Formats: sequence, structure tokens, C-alpha cells
Amino acid sequence: MSQPLSMKPLLINAEEMRRYSLGPGHPMGPDRVKLALNVAEYFHMLDLFDIYSPQPLSTALLQLVHTREYIEATRAEVAAKRFGLGTDDNPISHGLSTVASCIAAGTVEAARAVWQGETRRAVNLAGGLHHAAADRMEGFCMYNDAAIAIRWLLEQGATRIAYIDLDAHHGDGVEKIFWDDPRVLTISVHESGIYLYPHTGYAHEIGGQGAQGTAVNLALSKNADDSEWLQGIHSLIPALLKQFRPELLVTQHGADPHRADPLADLEVSIDAMAHAYRSLAVWADQYAGGKWVALGGGGYTLDSVARAWTQLLAAVAGVELEASASMPNGWDGSLTLGDAGVTTQFAEYDPKRVLTSRPSTSLIQTSRAVFPYWGIQPYG
Repeated sequence: MSQPLSMKPLLINAEEMRRYSLGPGHPMGPDRVKLALNVAEYFHMLDLFDIYSPQPLSTALLQLVHTREYIEATRAEVAAKRFGLGTDDNPISHGLSTVASCIAAGTVEAARAVWQGETRRAVNLAGGLHHAAADRMEGFCMYNDAAIAIRWLLEQGATRIAYIDLDAHHGDGVEKIFWDDPRVLTISVHESGIYLYPHTGYAHEIGGQGAQGTAVNLALSKNADDSEWLQGIHSLIPALLKQFRPELLVTQHGADPHRADPLADLEVSIDAMAHAYRSLAVWADQYAGGKWVALGGGGYTLDSVARAWTQLLAAVAGVELEASASMPNGWDGSLTLGDAGVTTQFAEYDPKRVLTSRPSTSLIQTSRAVFPYWGIQPYG
């Protein structure tokens, strides 16, 4: 029997989860989540959440997505190229499998609490390891926590789960795992694979036989700015959610669309990202019965990761932080929570109105590829 509905959203947080690191000098360092939570605490965000500290996930639950051979290889901590272990991107890191398992457990717990009605919203900033494949570590990601949580939800009887990925890199791992499953709608808004790892996620990639239209990819132009990014998000996502009617929304919020990120080329501001997070909050309520699980993801500049994820926590908690708010004294980075010099007119991107004007070429291509499967008129 589920517990009474909490008025507070759930925040997954444990010291073990903050140790996800691929070594000194690697972009995937442990300070990303730690500093984000420090900044969020400075803005009193943590007071708005119930906190849950997970234990590592059982082998049986890991096997909802990952093969036993791969799990054993991750625990052995030796180079195994066929499993993607011991490469330049994914060097061997002592204890990483335990940390990754704890992160996956946190995302499963977030999904469970929301699904069973204990809370309406939950967030795991350490989650969102979206590149991991069933039998291979990819793109710094060992266990695909989002896919494991979605598979768990399906086993509980869910029939329509929407996964939305706003990382600068294509959410290929989650998409591939559910490629043939019409119960899962995956939407990824990312920099085009022409320029960026994993070099996938084009408009024509729409899902397998019997699941066509449930994989949606918006491959943005290199150096896409606030307007192109927000236009794509507000033109695709609400139109598709209205038709799909998900029972629960799982979202990934890599901070690497930010213009300062060293591993991507997009020119998106923290202010635009915060606006998108607030729009997702509206869409979760409007199209998914309020059930929302939000995850972290990529992002490799500590300043922008901390500011973006503080705004994500604010959106999940249902409060709005001013972009002009001052960062803590001594902060090594921006003076304010938002970015300087932002001129975007955010009112144009109203989450309660599906945008149809001035579609980009990439948006037209994506709409032509998937909208007919949903009975929606393509753009352009």
C-alpha cells in the first residue's frame, strides 16, 4: 500500500552517488552534483524537498536492462573493450560500479515514489546516464538509470511512459533500449550528430517495426541559440505529449547545451534552460497527471552545471528563482544565477501554446518524420 501523498517533491541524495568519477582530469568528475547541491542549498532549494538516500541496486533490477555478463565485467574492474571498459572515454575507476548502482537505485526509487503516489515529483541530479547500452559502457555512462526505472515502471503495469532528453548529446542509450517498444515515447533535443558524439539521433530515426513515431529526434544546428532551442522544444514536446498521454514523465537535463560547455557547440543560456524546465513542469501537470521524474545528465563546466541544476530543482519544487539573483560570495564563475546579456523574449515560448511559426529546417524535418504517426500536421 502506498504512503500518503507528500506535499514536497522527493530529492535523491547520498554521499555515495556524488562519487561518480572517471578519474582526475576526466570531464565526468564528482564535483558536478556536489557543487550544484551547494548552490541549491544557498538558494534554500533543499528545504523544499524530502530527501532519500538509496542503497545500491540489486543485480536483478540491473538486469532489467543490462546483461549479466556486462554487470560482472563492470564489477571486475578490468579493461574489457567489448564492454566499453578501459577506453579513453571510460577508464577503469575503482568502485564505480557500486556508485553507478546507487545512482540507478535512486532513479528507480524516484520513479517508484511517483508511480505509487507518495509524491508527484522527484529528482535525481546524479542520474541521467543516458548513453549506457545493455551490454556496453558508453559516453561516460555505466548503468542506464533512466532505462532501468522505465523498465521497472512497465513491469508495474505502466503502458505509456514519455522520456524527454534535453542533453546536448543524443539520448541514444534510452532510445535504443526502447526502440521497438510502443509503450515508451523518447524525445531527444540535441546538437546534430554530424558534429557531436554519439553521431546519431537524426530525424529519420523514428523507432522500430510496430513502434514507428515513438522515437523522436530533433538534431539542432551547430551553435543553435536560445530561440532555436526553445522553438524546437515548445513546438515538438507538447504536441506529442497531447497525443501520447503519458502516465508519467521522465526527463533528462544535461547542462551541456549551455554556451560555455566545452564538449558541445550549442549557444543556449541558463535563462533559456530555466524557462524550458518550467515549461516541462507545466506539461507534466497538463499531460502526465503531474507525475514527473527529473534527472541530471551531462554538463562539463561546473559553474553552468550548478546554476542550471539549481534552476531545475526550483522548477520541480514549483518556485521561480530570478536570473538576477546573486551567486554565493567567493563563487568561481558567474556573478548571477542567470547569464549576462540575455535578450531572448521568453514570453514568446508559452508552454500553454504549441508554437507553429518560423520553424527551423531541422524542426520541419523531424515533424515530417514523426507527426503523421500521431495524426498531427507537419510544419513547413
